[in-house]
Amino acid sequence: MDTLVIQGGAILGGELDISGAKNAVLPILVASILADSTVTLTNIPHLRDVTTSIELLATMGAGITVDEKLALEIDPTTVNLFEVPYELVKTMRASILVLGPLLARHGEARVSLPGGCAIGSRPVNIHLDGLRAMGADIKVEKGFIVATANRLKGAHIFMDMVTVTGTENLMMAAALAQGVTILENAAREPEVSDLAHFLNAMGAQIEGIGTSTLRITGVERLNGVAYRVIPDRIEAGTYLAAAALTQGDVTLRQVDPGHLEAVLLKFEEAGALIDTGHDWIRLDMRNRLLKPVNIVTMPYPAFPTDMQAQFLVMNTLAKGVSHVKETIFENRFMHVPELVRMGANITIDGNVAMTQGVSKLIGTSVMATDLRASASLILAGLVAEGETVINRVYHIDRGYERVEEKFHRMGANIQRLAT
Repeated sequence: MDTLVIQGGAILGGELDISGAKNAVLPILVASILADSTVTLTNIPHLRDVTTSIELLATMGAGITVDEKLALEIDPTTVNLFEVPYELVKTMRASILVLGPLLARHGEARVSLPGGCAIGSRPVNIHLDGLRAMGADIKVEKGFIVATANRLKGAHIFMDMVTVTGTENLMMAAALAQGVTILENAAREPEVSDLAHFLNAMGAQIEGIGTSTLRITGVERLNGVAYRVIPDRIEAGTYLAAAALTQGDVTLRQVDPGHLEAVLLKFEEAGALIDTGHDWIRLDMRNRLLKPVNIVTMPYPAFPTDMQAQFLVMNTLAKGVSHVKETIFENRFMHVPELVRMGANITIDGNVAMTQGVSKLIGTSVMATDLRASASLILAGLVAEGETVINRVYHIDRGYERVEEKFHRMGANIQRLAT
């Protein structure tokens, strides 16, 4: 199992290109099942979860090829297996997203209940209740969701909590349903909007993109298209945090600043100078001191839960007291004990982490527990005195493309060791 070894103390900076968004490409990959001809996708990040999704599609019979320009071509017309086994989905909750497309396109699906990061219970009842409202017959037996339908029918669905994957699953199912589907209290994340734009490019009729109410008029068929995935706002935010922590100066390219408005405001509150253009962001922290910031994670467009761990690390070295309140997942402070081992002064009370800034962190051996916790430990290692060894880095490979290479390009002393 690989480890990352970091020698702290470097000041990070330079220019960096941001990869395609993990949380956008995964639903778009499975949405290709809905098409009746080849789909071509570009700006695909090389990540473990993407590889798992491609394997999943191939297992179901889809044709997969990569051309000389690294574009991924998916031929969904050969899909002939409608069961997704536990072996393929146990590490990735996004596998539940095949349920809607399979039902809408083929009328049946047998999908193992998903696994993924252990950051809290994320029940799939909203997915199932919504599909039942659209006419699907659904049972849960022996760890599988077993669903059948003739043709799904439009329905008025109010989701009693904001759910990204729930919105995506029902939106994909509704694209080929008969009649109109209204999704209320829909997620508004850029990744959800990217999926909607992809579906519309294939011929779907989705209105209200980017709002909490989506109106989907079902169509008879969807065509294969060429589509470029949006950039990863969480990867971008993580590299900005690295520059802020090390008092560096970094410019990110191939990024959409509009996706990061709440995060950029918090960087400015933390003392950074921020400048943006159409597809770039610059953060300058040279000769500036970190300030503590209070954060409450909320659904988009508010501050994202996926950036909470990174800012918590920044708060450990900011002079003063700060509070981070996590409202999305109940187990998303599992990185805190590891940061405390490195010298951080953090106490947890329920869903609130209170941090008293310290003068320094000390490198040691730490254990990654989930994807974003892995990122926070890398950030801590970048500013810690001495050497930090991060174990179980397979978590970070699920969401950060060539992570050690990109940090090295920014000036970090980081290497991957196979153990």
